[in-house]
Amino acid sequence: MSTSPTFPELSGKRAVVTGAGSGIGRAMAMALGRQGVRVAVCDINLPAAEKTAADLRGGAAAMAIDVSKRAAVETAFASVEKLFGGYDILIANAGVSTMQHAIDLTDEEWDFNFSVNTRGVFLTNQIAARRFIAQGAGTIVNTASLAAKVGAPLLAHYSASKFAVLGWTQGLARELAPKGIRVNAVCPGFVKTGMQSREVEWEAKLRGIAPEQVVKEYVAQTPLGRLETPEDVADVVVFLCSDSARFMTGQGVNVTGGVYMA
Repeated sequence: MSTSPTFPELSGKRAVVTGAGSGIGRAMAMALGRQGVRVAVCDINLPAAEKTAADLRGGAAAMAIDVSKRAAVETAFASVEKLFGGYDILIANAGVSTMQHAIDLTDEEWDFNFSVNTRGVFLTNQIAARRFIAQGAGTIVNTASLAAKVGAPLLAHYSASKFAVLGWTQGLARELAPKGIRVNAVCPGFVKTGMQSREVEWEAKLRGIAPEQVVKEYVAQTPLGRLETPEDVADVVVFLCSDSARFMTGQGVNVTGGVYMA
């Protein structure tokens, strides 16, 4: 259960959260909902998005979106404007991963990771930024990764896509700062999600060890001594959306339990 403080200024705001059908995105949507934010729950898996929206109990809307397709993003965001009358917050969280030795990577694996993790952030940010500029206010938070700070073996392509997210976040933040629009990113560590479960199985197979050993190594690398939860990330995102983070922009905020401290 989240123990985040209440930020009254968020009540009544409207947010678009991508990849919100499960995992970190779902936790972000739920955390914002607890603050009184009306959430557009966006996911390529519509039934999952509908489940999250239903659990938010009122004021939420679910919609399918493929963040790698400009037309799909434009259509979804136009629907949010029609339903909500606009939006004030974008959480660009949708992401994917595959795992492979760098020398064995295929073009398809490279393109898949970049199309969602990087192009998806670019498209959603750009479309939201245009609206925020027109209305003179708005907040963007992108999901990067611990792998955006430290290149990860077996995830070189994923790391590259997430490093790109940080570069984009910083550049966009500098452009939008004079207009009063803040752009930040969060960098989660070893988060216990369905996505991590798949990665654990992949890593175990590629390294020839048991999945349980992979998890033990994740915990051993984490000074706070446990796997991260989606709520650990979501609480930081809520803070970044609040007025308490009013003088923060262009940041890649580590939420790793101490795995990375720079």
